[in-house]
Amino acid sequence: MFVAGVGPGELLLEEVRRFTYPPREAAGHLRWDAARIFGEIDAGLGAAGERARALERPVRSLGVDSWGVDYGLIDDDGRLLEDPVCYRDARTSGVPARVFERVPRAEIFDRTGIQFLDFNTLFQLDAHRREGLPAAARRLLLIPDLVNHRLTGRAVTEYTNATTTQLVDAATGQWDRGLATSLELPAHLLGELVAAGTDLGPLVRAESLALDGAHVVAPATHDTGSAVAGAPLTDGWAYISSGTWSLVGIERTSPLVNAEVARANFTNEGGAYGTVRFLKNVMGLWILEQCRKEWEAEGHASGYDALLSAVTALEGSPGLIFPDDPRLLNPTRMTAALAEQMGETGQAAPTTAAAMAKVILDSLACRYASVLRTIEALTGQTIAGVQIVGGGGRNDYLSQATADAIGRPVVAGPVEATVIGNVLVQAVTAGRFASLAAARRHVAERLQPRRFEPRAGPGADVSRRYRELEEKYA
Repeated sequence: MFVAGVGPGELLLEEVRRFTYPPREAAGHLRWDAARIFGEIDAGLGAAGERARALERPVRSLGVDSWGVDYGLIDDDGRLLEDPVCYRDARTSGVPARVFERVPRAEIFDRTGIQFLDFNTLFQLDAHRREGLPAAARRLLLIPDLVNHRLTGRAVTEYTNATTTQLVDAATGQWDRGLATSLELPAHLLGELVAAGTDLGPLVRAESLALDGAHVVAPATHDTGSAVAGAPLTDGWAYISSGTWSLVGIERTSPLVNAEVARANFTNEGGAYGTVRFLKNVMGLWILEQCRKEWEAEGHASGYDALLSAVTALEGSPGLIFPDDPRLLNPTRMTAALAEQMGETGQAAPTTAAAMAKVILDSLACRYASVLRTIEALTGQTIAGVQIVGGGGRNDYLSQATADAIGRPVVAGPVEATVIGNVLVQAVTAGRFASLAAARRHVAERLQPRRFEPRAGPGADVSRRYRELEEKYA
């Protein structure tokens, strides 16, 4: 959680609390611990209030963003009926095929413009319906909407995150209730949609949290929506929002929905202020982080910086993987899943952490390059360069490998793009800036991103070997 301020000559970002919230098995599913998350948010708001007092600056507003697709159900009294199920849970296994028996895949894409991922809310809700929805359920709220409901009492869904459900009409920007009905999904649970930048009202219990007068503003509540809003993109450049997932795409002013886009399984997610995030999900640094947890448990832990230094020192290519193999979504052991895939392609899995990390990072860079080439083919636009935002922007090795793989410059930063985008939408709502474009210019003047130019090297052979992998697994 951050306190932030924007004004003439200022971009204040100060972290006041950070917490983890791993899902755990409960009531037959992998679930988020809502009580823990809510408790940590309360503690963070308290810390923000204390810091604001120390700075002698009142908190005008606050905004919440999170990951997409996951949801909770509340009753008439606003009570959460059960802990939300995590998208990595196995309950949606086989669900898409059953859904397509009622409404064809092509029709769903034509209506929503959203890529097919087994864990999209549409498929989760179908699985939930088959298992049995709580009889008292009256409203479905995505994760940030649940938090906003708790903070304000308003049960609404913000548009950018709503689009990740695959239940929003790409043409109208409203719930596609007809689609929900055709799929026998509970359309009555879908409530009011609001745009990014909507003032949801005053914070409940503001006095007890030392945040008197603060309002809650819905930013782009999907974290990638906020990250893209906070990225001062250069015209003609793509972005990679790099973290647990890597979201590789461009910003558009309208959806791109056609048969070619459907075949490539790209998505048209809503962005702030009428923009569209045309992108594709790539498995991301989740793969490396799961490996690091295993290495640590085995007593082979090393710091992140030390690991990257060791990767940089390695010469040659110890191997490649296809990062978007579904087996990597939530395997029992990530290193074993990687070794299995490499064995299928006649590669020996590395025995050292540095070499396996290099395999992962080189493969991510190749996957990014492949997705970016597909964007160019689908849109007819040439991508001049790429801006990497989010935590992955700290990884200089990955940034350089990406520049080498795509043959275009890469700019890394801001790392806290999601926070910045969240704050900028709040600032536009408060009248600090006339538009998001003006807010982005304000940020661009205060950033010093690192730039990576493509290098000549043995990239052609690596790219060829990666293309062979992608043809096998994609």
